[in-house]
Amino acid sequence: MKKNFTDKGFTLIKISSQYKLIFFTSIFFTLFYNFSFFKNIINVYGFEGFNKIYIISTIILLISVFTLFFTLFASKYTTKTILILTLFISSFTAYFMDSYNVVIDSEMIRNSLQTNLDESLDLFNLKLIVYVFFLGIIPSFIILKTKITYNSTKIEIYKKFQTIFFSLTIIGLILFSFTKFYTSFFREHKPLRYSVNPIYWIYSVGNYINKTIDSKPLELKQIGIDAKIVENEEIEKPELIIMVLGEASRADRFSLNGYEKETNPLLKNEEVVSFSNISSCGTSTAYSVPCMFSIFDRTQYDYKKGISTQNVLDVLKNTKDVEILWRDNNSDSKGVALRVDYEDFKNPEINTKCDETECRDEGMIIGLDKYIKNHPNKDILIVLHQMGNHGPAYYKRYPKEFEKFTPVCKTNQLENCTQEEVSNAYDNAILHTDYFLSEVIKFLKPYSKDYEAAMFYMSDHGESLGENGLYLHGMPYFIAPKEQTNVASIFWASQSLKEEDIDIEKLKTYKDKEFSQDNLFHSLLGLFEVQSEVYNKKMDIFNDARKNK
Repeated sequence: MKKNFTDKGFTLIKISSQYKLIFFTSIFFTLFYNFSFFKNIINVYGFEGFNKIYIISTIILLISVFTLFFTLFASKYTTKTILILTLFISSFTAYFMDSYNVVIDSEMIRNSLQTNLDESLDLFNLKLIVYVFFLGIIPSFIILKTKITYNSTKIEIYKKFQTIFFSLTIIGLILFSFTKFYTSFFREHKPLRYSVNPIYWIYSVGNYINKTIDSKPLELKQIGIDAKIVENEEIEKPELIIMVLGEASRADRFSLNGYEKETNPLLKNEEVVSFSNISSCGTSTAYSVPCMFSIFDRTQYDYKKGISTQNVLDVLKNTKDVEILWRDNNSDSKGVALRVDYEDFKNPEINTKCDETECRDEGMIIGLDKYIKNHPNKDILIVLHQMGNHGPAYYKRYPKEFEKFTPVCKTNQLENCTQEEVSNAYDNAILHTDYFLSEVIKFLKPYSKDYEAAMFYMSDHGESLGENGLYLHGMPYFIAPKEQTNVASIFWASQSLKEEDIDIEKLKTYKDKEFSQDNLFHSLLGLFEVQSEVYNKKMDIFNDARKNK
């Protein structure tokens, strides 16, 4: 490789055309950034007989598509910038797709942008550095130091159209020559295209911007302004509800639901109802949390609707009779708690249960007695947002004394651990959640004399633990496995609430019935006996078990 030293630096490579640079970069993208894509194709079609030719044709097709794409945006002032930026970002996406088999779609981008520093550090490791160095930094440096010979504007335009025509011709010939294969590819195996790097993440960025940014300022739509409490204050006690918002907890990993490992040794001694068949609204925290508190069901919800419409906390606040507090030991409330009292328990100055690893969920319970005392004779809703089972560093989610299941995966590179080790780390975190929920119940029990108290736990989404090569969460919903959508949910009621309102034995009879996070909005309103045009008793999980309907 010839180096040319000048007073401005040095040139690693001389190249006669920016379109040759694009072509060689496209080859590099195809061969080194699309391991997941070709692995998925081989898993679907196999690599035998004529399928070898199909896969080779796909390699040529991708090179042509990438060349066409970058050529469309090529110019003397943009080519290097676009290629370097794309290479650098694609080195990150390649790592996450290759390591966890995730899809980088618009909701994954939203979830990433809303992730805090501590959560991001959980994903940092040597393998990520290697990917970024060899697939991001080195090729970007080479392109930066490549000298491109530019011709007159007329010749550059001619070469641009020549490259576009040549790329389209190759694409057309391949699609025409292997029509049957590509018809199957596009119609029957649409998810395969989600792992094409960088095309799909670039499309997803555009989709994210379209879903998120609006030229007009969004106005907050009020709902439930007619909301009022209909209980008899002279006879009935006020409500005290603690809503625990879980993180990445699968229903099938709770022994209360039949899991073979004893992950709920404390909750099994409490009279709780474990709902085993609740599906999430989404597969990521950024999507599921605002969706589950919104009035919209999963099929109606989108980001713009969520941020521009009041949620169930607002409706409860509209009654003027419910005091609301949100305590967060996760990243944040994802916009749900913007208009109620909010406390950040990731902060060691506030959370007194922090160790050398992180701040623990049980710290959110401390001081709640003062909040209740400061709001006498009022209905109270307290939301505790857990760190829970946030991956991939499950081994950090629990103190050492909860490491019951061994051996444990003690790295964020889950693909380097056995599935047993990953499962054990995850199950130990579930064991810690069992302890936390039992502590919430222990806190509420003394209030049964003065309040109709209850704990309602529901996780935001599930988690893949290596099943079918998938890890973590965030898959597009329509292809997401059940492990990412079947969430854990538990209800506990105080003696006073059972006597006055909820028939626990009746509730237990339909604990395995199909529900979803769409039911949360109406169930919370029902627990507080709210009357409003936005309340639908058919969507209230507790309605059929209510003594005074």
